[in-house]
Amino acid sequence: MIENCDLNKTGTNAFECMGKIMSDIKIQGYYPGVVGKITALHAVYYHEHWGFDVSFETQVGREFSIFVSEFDTDRDGLWAATADGKFAGAVAIDGKQAMTQGARLRWFIVDPEFQGAGLGNRLMARAVQFCKDQKYPKIFLWTFKGLDPARRLYERHDFRLCETHEVDQWGQTITEQKFELIF
Repeated sequence: MIENCDLNKTGTNAFECMGKIMSDIKIQGYYPGVVGKITALHAVYYHEHWGFDVSFETQVGREFSIFVSEFDTDRDGLWAATADGKFAGAVAIDGKQAMTQGARLRWFIVDPEFQGAGLGNRLMARAVQFCKDQKYPKIFLWTFKGLDPARRLYERHDFRLCETHEVDQWGQTITEQKFELIF
């Protein structure tokens, strides 16, 4: 925990704490253990908040592990954030099909402890800038209806909803949404 920033303690100034937390955020690429941390945060968050089952965790773990094992620094991006040594969030760009279907933004997540402090915006800005620097013609991402704060963030970065459909997966019926950002 960031020193003197226990938000559950009476008298703590939330704005000062969030500023301190954000100033102590370190964003880096791959480091040992990050595959497990990203997979675990996805699994726990989406199980607790959306009731997703084990098939979600295994899909994230499998697909993210393949991505990392085939990672190409000229094509792909991975940004993981830590605060005071604690994993805080991540985002990745899969550039395998960037020039045909678009670069795919994936595994975007911010630990609830750090939500609302601007970390998601910082991670998204890094991913979008990477795609601009690579001269990718577009970025796309898949999400689902109900993640309203994330949707607002995507739209602030000029992503637009382009496709929706209902699907039974991960133990739930969800409305999948595809967002695109065309440069």
